[in-house]
Amino acid sequence: MSDRTRRPTAVVIGASATGLFAAAALAEFADVTVVERDQLPDGPIARRGVPQARHAHLVWSGGVTAFNDLLPGVVDDVVARGGRLVHIMGDMVSRAPNEVWFRRFLSTHHRNLVCSRNLLDAVLRERLRTEERLTLLQNTTALELEGDAARITGLRVRSGDSDQTLRADLVIDASGRGSRTPQWLDQLGLPKVTERQVDAGLVYATRLFRAPHSTADNGFPLINVQANPAKAPGQGGIILPIEDSQWIVTLCGTRGGEPTNDPDAFIDFALGLGDPVIGELLKDAEPLGDVATTRSTANHRRHYEKSKHWPDGFVVLGDAIASYNPVYGHGLTVAAQCALAMREILRTTQLTAPGTARRLQRAAARPVGAAWDLAVGQDALYPGATNTQPTAMERFLARFVDRAVETGAANPRALGALLDVMSLEKPATRLFSPDMLLPMLFGPRKPQLQGPPLSEAERKTATS
Repeated sequence: MSDRTRRPTAVVIGASATGLFAAAALAEFADVTVVERDQLPDGPIARRGVPQARHAHLVWSGGVTAFNDLLPGVVDDVVARGGRLVHIMGDMVSRAPNEVWFRRFLSTHHRNLVCSRNLLDAVLRERLRTEERLTLLQNTTALELEGDAARITGLRVRSGDSDQTLRADLVIDASGRGSRTPQWLDQLGLPKVTERQVDAGLVYATRLFRAPHSTADNGFPLINVQANPAKAPGQGGIILPIEDSQWIVTLCGTRGGEPTNDPDAFIDFALGLGDPVIGELLKDAEPLGDVATTRSTANHRRHYEKSKHWPDGFVVLGDAIASYNPVYGHGLTVAAQCALAMREILRTTQLTAPGTARRLQRAAARPVGAAWDLAVGQDALYPGATNTQPTAMERFLARFVDRAVETGAANPRALGALLDVMSLEKPATRLFSPDMLLPMLFGPRKPQLQGPPLSEAERKTATS
């Protein structure tokens, strides 16, 4: 076939959530090959390439919308297999970083998707395996880009002892934090892009528990005690009720206050948080396995969208652009929104047209930037987090967000505006709307709570 009539081809590096979302978006316009280093499991089973799957994950409502837009009905598939759509804040007991407890208002539309990462990935894989335009190459390692500084024409890969080149009109790097794009661009003679890292020094420790007593049957709320950057070391934790009558419990602490992998110290650490509610709820819970820890929690961003010279035929997505402190839970939402942004461009622009890759890269930067600003606005306040001190504007915004949280915690109208931004549904300018500013100026309707809004009935189901 001639170039004018043949269907374009695309190669996606990585069968992560980012890679699968990108493949789903691209399948509308191209024949897609996904290159995956691992052998993918059948069903919700852990795999080496996603070590972060052991820790608590959730999908904000902006991500829930994006999931269903890319793969209609996929959220229902997750729920049918044990996941939950959790009302924010009705089904949550949550303390903000400034130590304000949110009232459990029911008036907002926002829902988090809650399940294990293994279940979510399994459902995504099963959906994409039915896509006729998609080919999956497992146990295959991406070696280097083919082409030059002007245009990428394919990807050289290795499977076993054999190397081959996959020709493609578009190559997508969705390989995550370990992306080799900086080295590849250097080999092509392209200049380094601007990078920034903000590392709060957070350590995660996670243990799986059997949900105690009857909590598995009554929609027990998500429990979240967030770390306070103003009181270093910051320490926090979350109880995430998931499928199969289990709780994923993740504890975290910054420099000087890190949790360990000692199982005997796990509950004591939880009891020593700013509020002991998580530790109290775990006293009668049965642990299922050891404690898993990770230190790979830094916010790290590469500004590919600002590059003066960008090759046609190449795009970087997901954690390969920016990785975030996982405590904010935005990675999966951003992955889906980046794929949607790419799809919108391709519905009006030829995939093979000159300049398309640059447009795609700039479109992906928008959801990345929204999540980045939310994460860095908090983490930059921790001692030693960055060599670049927060600007006056960043300090002002941090104080304003604290005030917005305090207002939203006690006023349902302001809470709706706050969740629009935290859920990545609307830009940060939503915080300056009348829904937020009027309650902020004229005071909350209700006084601040003095402790976690966990009902006696809920506490008894977990501890009696």
